[in-house]
Amino acid sequence: MNNSSRDRERLERRSFLLLLLLVTLLFLWLLKPFFSAVFWACIVALLFHPLHFRLRRRWNHPNLVVLATLAVCILVGVVPFMFVFASFLREGADLYGRLQRSEIDFGAFVDQIRQGFPLVQDVLERFHLDLDVLTVQLSGAAVTVSRYLAQKSVQLGQGTLQFFVNLGLMLYLAFFMLRDGSRLVDLVVRALPLGDERERLLLGKFAEVSRATVKGSLMVAAVQGMLGGIIFRILGIPGPVLWGVVMILLSLIPMVGSGLIWGPVALYLLATGSWVRGLVLAAFGLGVVGLVDNVLRPVLVGRDTKLPDYLVLLSTLGGFILFGMNGFVIGPLVAALFIAFWEIFIREFNL
Repeated sequence: MNNSSRDRERLERRSFLLLLLLVTLLFLWLLKPFFSAVFWACIVALLFHPLHFRLRRRWNHPNLVVLATLAVCILVGVVPFMFVFASFLREGADLYGRLQRSEIDFGAFVDQIRQGFPLVQDVLERFHLDLDVLTVQLSGAAVTVSRYLAQKSVQLGQGTLQFFVNLGLMLYLAFFMLRDGSRLVDLVVRALPLGDERERLLLGKFAEVSRATVKGSLMVAAVQGMLGGIIFRILGIPGPVLWGVVMILLSLIPMVGSGLIWGPVALYLLATGSWVRGLVLAAFGLGVVGLVDNVLRPVLVGRDTKLPDYLVLLSTLGGFILFGMNGFVIGPLVAALFIAFWEIFIREFNL
């Protein structure tokens, strides 16, 4: 082969690769509006793959097996989520109405805590914090959040069609990912020019961290929020579903946790003389809600897939900021792939 033929072949290859990159980017941009549906379809397929695999071994009807798996997914995940989300928005709208009617006075709450626990005032003064300023800020934040929830509750009916379209699209994609998952993995391994061993290692890490994050973080947070909502309901604290969902969201963020909700409420109950309710809430929060993470996470996830706490915190917060609610999975996933790539680089280049 002469030099001109080599140059022509090199030019054709580079032109093809450039067009391949452009077409791929264009296709990804085309799918951008459906990012959440595609992403959660992948997560659903990963989470329910073990169940699908067991059913497939007992029942030799691929399509029916996938439908049965998705039916379990709907019963376990979708139906409870819709019920809780509707209750969450309803209680948020009710809170906003009570704030608008001045039925809730944060200043009175703070004054009662100040009178019941004078040390709180001294501690805050040492850190140059003013309770009156904190009261105004807390009241403003509560009005803003509750107004947002009230607006969302009005938009819920208007957005019902879009929600069910996205849900249907996610389940539709999950159907094919469950049915054809192994062939799709083989296709990706063949297509990527990274080496089969590296590609399977990275895909395995993707599946491992996705399952660990959803099963560990989401399920543990859901249990903590559910327990917090139950104890709020038992103690007669208004808005148990609302505060339970807030505890779920806070529990998704490492080193934050649901104590930011039940702790101040227990403090307020003690300050206002409700000693029994305050002590019960504090004991339940510390002894039950606070220990859920230490008990359930090792069972659901295992310690071998856990990232360092500081990396989980940074990646989760960064994921929330960049990707919204999807970020609690995407953030740790990117961090795990970052570590996996560098481990491969260090091992194979003998550094």
